[in-house]
Amino acid sequence: MALDLEAKKVLLRKIPHGLFICGVREGEDINGFTASWVTQGSFDPPLVVMAVRADGSSHGIIERTKLFSLNVLKSDQKDLAAVFFKPQKGLGGRFESTSYKYGELGLPLIVDAIGGVECEVIGQVKNGDHTVFVAEVKSALLNEDGEALELSNTGWNYGG
Repeated sequence: MALDLEAKKVLLRKIPHGLFICGVREGEDINGFTASWVTQGSFDPPLVVMAVRADGSSHGIIERTKLFSLNVLKSDQKDLAAVFFKPQKGLGGRFESTSYKYGELGLPLIVDAIGGVECEVIGQVKNGDHTVFVAEVKSALLNEDGEALELSNTGWNYGG
């Protein structure tokens, strides 16, 4: 039986996703991207699971450093998410559009976001065009609680 590609696309796009800014740092170089394939994976230890496009520049940094941050955006921060969503050539530039500070592990945390976590990779699965990273949450910073930005509220699609 052949896969119905249109049905697959419609149905997979129904999976709910938040929108996060993933931050990475290697030496003095920082970079970030909008991540939507993210979920909690465990309570104890606290784990998150994130899929990252294998050909992206941040992917290599995550593999080498075993670290990344996830910034939880407020529901009205679609414009900020767009800055990190657009493809770019090379590293840098995106964090210049917002205020951030470095967390305990030296990763970028957005000051105006709901908050962020810094994570250490403990496992990964490479298949297809994304790598699934499993990471333990090592630090958490809550700036201000509120409604989080979700992919379904932006009119964008990333999936299917």
